[in-house]
Amino acid sequence: MGKRKRDRATAIKEAKKGEYRAVLRNDPVSPRKMRLVADMIRGLDVNRALDILKYSNKEASRRVEKLVLSAIANWQEKNEGVRLEDSQLYVKEVYVNAGRTLKRLRPAPQGRAYRVRKRSNHITVVLDSFVLSENVTEETENAENTNIE
Repeated sequence: MGKRKRDRATAIKEAKKGEYRAVLRNDPVSPRKMRLVADMIRGLDVNRALDILKYSNKEASRRVEKLVLSAIANWQEKNEGVRLEDSQLYVKEVYVNAGRTLKRLRPAPQGRAYRVRKRSNHITVVLDSFVLSENVTEETENAENTNIE
């Protein structure tokens, strides 16, 4: 691996340290249906997002709700001693990618067969904190000011 590629990889890892993510792979809901649910919570406060998902009548919302709870648990693992209410967590990113497609055959008239595609998806939820990101930016600004003087 070249030096430039290694530097880029370490920069990406450093950027991801502040993120709290959860990933669900090969979920047997079509990506189009899951994107409708993901669009409902993108950019919202975590508590508001959980309320929306809990009272949504879409079946995919139950799976996303569990995924958001998992991302919150990941946040709690990295931030012991910090209260969830004080952190102001919000849904920074939600994206849905197509997963594996299972191909099945359905009998059709006159001896033919129609192909049925059973789609799945991969969904990723990334949380961020207003409070922690503000503290980090203040610390970096203070460090830069001391270096300048």
